[in-house]
Amino acid sequence: MNFSIVIPVYNEEKNITNLVNEIVFKNSNYNFIYEIIIVNDSSIDKTKEQILKLKKKYKNLVLIENNSNLGQSYSVRNGIKNSKSNTIITLDGDGQNNPGDIKKMYDKYMEFSEIFLVGGIRKKRHDSKIKIISSKIANSIRNFFLKDGCPDSGCGIKVFDKEIFLSLVFFDGMHRFLPALFIKKGKKCIYINVDHRPRKFGKSNYGTAKRAISGLLNIIKVLYLTK
Repeated sequence: MNFSIVIPVYNEEKNITNLVNEIVFKNSNYNFIYEIIIVNDSSIDKTKEQILKLKKKYKNLVLIENNSNLGQSYSVRNGIKNSKSNTIITLDGDGQNNPGDIKKMYDKYMEFSEIFLVGGIRKKRHDSKIKIISSKIANSIRNFFLKDGCPDSGCGIKVFDKEIFLSLVFFDGMHRFLPALFIKKGKKCIYINVDHRPRKFGKSNYGTAKRAISGLLNIIKVLYLTK
């Protein structure tokens, strides 16, 4: 198996069908053998029903259910622990990441044996102004303290090594600090531009203020864990 795609979802009933169909369609012309692992973080809408319909259509789709709402980091880790490939590709479940970027990111990851993580950079973001500004501030603060050289650590589309990821100490919010954590492990990361699209349905499940506070606390955690 070339890679495992891990998608954490919470209340994405209107987005997940289009996203999975797009993943399959945009990668149908390539010789990839892959699985799509969707981790449902105890959604309270009809997300699970939509995923079960997709499972009947695609044999390479795996559904994992969290027993309670445990957050994005736990969901990503749960999906990775159950993956069949050592190469992981993560995507957000809201459809803002373009599945058409999977091939170029995977190719870049496979091009250099010394690269253990390829992160996406959303050069032209389709989010609210306050979200974009707060993200830029957060990235600057994180980069100042952690020196990871990543201009967009929060971008959901990444390719990385499973074993390295599972060797990291888990904490809530770690998915936003993977470049820094990999670098602290002595593993090289690179970053490439990717597409970013407007959210068609629903709204973000993560508040800006709450994320800012947790982000600052997590910087301290990363400094402590990697000192």
